[in-house]
Amino acid sequence: MKTAKKIGFWVLIAFVLIQFIPIDKVNKPVNPAKNFIELKKTPRKISLLLKNSCYDCHSDETVYPKYSSFAPISWSIKSHINEGREHLNFSVWGTYNKELKESMLRGIIQTVQNRTMPMPGYIVYHKDANLSEAERKLLTNYFEEMLKSKTY
Repeated sequence: MKTAKKIGFWVLIAFVLIQFIPIDKVNKPVNPAKNFIELKKTPRKISLLLKNSCYDCHSDETVYPKYSSFAPISWSIKSHINEGREHLNFSVWGTYNKELKESMLRGIIQTVQNRTMPMPGYIVYHKDANLSEAERKLLTNYFEEMLKSKTY
């Protein structure tokens, strides 16, 4: 029993200490001329779907939830955001070349259709990100039309 108490004590101390290792929650300034929604003059319904379901991880407009202040959860969240921005960042859409935009649009369509995005773990805490079939179809139609018309 003494060993279990010692282990518990040191785990608690470690948990308290890791709280002093902060994550960077500062978003880069967004240039509207390069941001997907403004640049593409995205319809309001599509904009809302993107903001609610995609922009926290795939833009420089992340809204960090309260629970993102607690390590090690904060580290996981920041890692997901960094990875999401590496794959696609709507805030810098205007800086991507045509081939990359086309590839990203195909990827968006595939992940929305396959229900791999938004991530299931994200949906648990962000109910408005849980896209209905109709919303998924609306998004995929929008992006497919962009591909077809080559207006990306």
